[in-house]
Amino acid sequence: MAAPLQLILPDGPTDLAVGPGDEQLTLAELLSRRGHPLNTRCGGRGLCGGCEVEWQGGAVRAHDHESISVPALGTRLRSCQWRLAPGTAASCRVPARSLLKHAPAVVASFKLNVSSASDPLDPTVSYGAAVDLGTTTVALLLVELRTGKIKAESSSFNAQIRIGEDVITRIQHCYQNNAGVRELQLAITQETIQPLLEQACAQAGLPLAAVGVMTIAGNTTMQHLLAGVDPSPLGVHPFAPVFLEHRTYAPSELGLDFGGTGAQVHLLPSPAAYVGADLAAGLVATGMLYEEGPVLLVDVGTNGEIIAKVGERLVGCATAAGPAFEGGGLTSGTRGVQGAVERIALQRAPWQAELGVIGGAAHPIGICGSAYIDFLWEGRRCGILQSSGRFADDFVQEAGAAIQQDEYGRKLQLTASGASGPLWISEVDVARLLQAKAAIAAGIKTLLGLLATAPADVKTVYLAGGFGMHLSLEHAIGSGLLPGFKPAQIQIVGNTSLGGAYLALHDRSFLAEMQTACARLETIELNLQPGFEDTYIDQLALP
Repeated sequence: MAAPLQLILPDGPTDLAVGPGDEQLTLAELLSRRGHPLNTRCGGRGLCGGCEVEWQGGAVRAHDHESISVPALGTRLRSCQWRLAPGTAASCRVPARSLLKHAPAVVASFKLNVSSASDPLDPTVSYGAAVDLGTTTVALLLVELRTGKIKAESSSFNAQIRIGEDVITRIQHCYQNNAGVRELQLAITQETIQPLLEQACAQAGLPLAAVGVMTIAGNTTMQHLLAGVDPSPLGVHPFAPVFLEHRTYAPSELGLDFGGTGAQVHLLPSPAAYVGADLAAGLVATGMLYEEGPVLLVDVGTNGEIIAKVGERLVGCATAAGPAFEGGGLTSGTRGVQGAVERIALQRAPWQAELGVIGGAAHPIGICGSAYIDFLWEGRRCGILQSSGRFADDFVQEAGAAIQQDEYGRKLQLTASGASGPLWISEVDVARLLQAKAAIAAGIKTLLGLLATAPADVKTVYLAGGFGMHLSLEHAIGSGLLPGFKPAQIQIVGNTSLGGAYLALHDRSFLAEMQTACARLETIELNLQPGFEDTYIDQLALP
């Protein structure tokens, strides 16, 4: 029988009783079952480092074989890859950024560039809910349908993130597990949307029975999983979705509980496999569907999608940006949660980093995407970073102990006073950020090139999503994320997925407009476009 496991958490140590069956679980699985879920962002495949813990003592063994290893004190382990060895006392420290409990900084605000009429999707009921079903976060609005007044709002992480950070991981989970689709469906319905609806109704002083209709906008994979439809075909060429059209369900069919016998859930239509209903919602919320153009919609989140409109032509694409802008796979990376560094200003001589933290915490838990963009720009401006993203040799000499070498290469200490120790940015981190940046930038340039349009000719770039709300436009342009634009061209529009879901709920004509947009939109595969690979390689450099 295994001895107790001591956890050293940011708010103090605690002991976990460990039973005979627990030694068959990975550390990540064990901690999750005991109320300490970790950031298993890659679905427990050992790829992202989100569930990393610092081993303090005792024996562990690799999860896929029986050999026992006793790591040295302070060794960092990816807890999804290790199990406790039986019969020995064990201890590990859990960094704050590895915990899943931090409240997300979800953007539920949006800018609507269109007017709407009071013509509810279901005129027989008084209240409805609009939902943005994001890969990482979910936001819900409770709406009085007659007036369009928002009575309450709520938001949380998408409970599916414990299974995987991105849609590809979740698709693979469905492919490899017979019960995977149902597991992911219940994670979003019973564990995420239902609690958010109950929370919003409690705020507004309304019973669940008063809510008679719900609209949901998400990417195509999220829509499939919500409907309980296997998304596996989306993971292999030719990436064929099972459905794209607008669908309606009774709440009970999905695992939801609200309204009366006639209550309905509306899944808004999607244009394509990797340009989903969230983008169709954004097309109407921003008003770009009705503009002559050239206009551009850019949504940089867990996934990156871009739509361009020139005249009557509407073209969209998805980019393989990966989770770097959500902090995935980065040494001190975290999502945009309370306690995350969201702003960075650098000074080279003497070396100094000034940090802005969400919520103002004195000891930040990690670094989120907007701060990493700051670092790319500030690092290049100060001469800390070369165009390749590597630290400049003369800065390395000047920085002294602030630069250290580990098994992955050189890293720079931003602060020694993080919630779980120093916060670092490594050259490997910068390389991953440049890959994500280049994917977005090359997508934009390729799409505009296909439409024979230069960045200077674009009237408006609608920057959507929570990432855009916290971004410095100067730094996003200067680092090459938004190449060739000027701040005056860019309009921050917030959560346009939620905005479009709200419009469809309050004014039924917008559902028809979204269906029209989906039918008109041409989607392209970037890797099949001539010159895309060269453009991507060019964009890997810092300007």
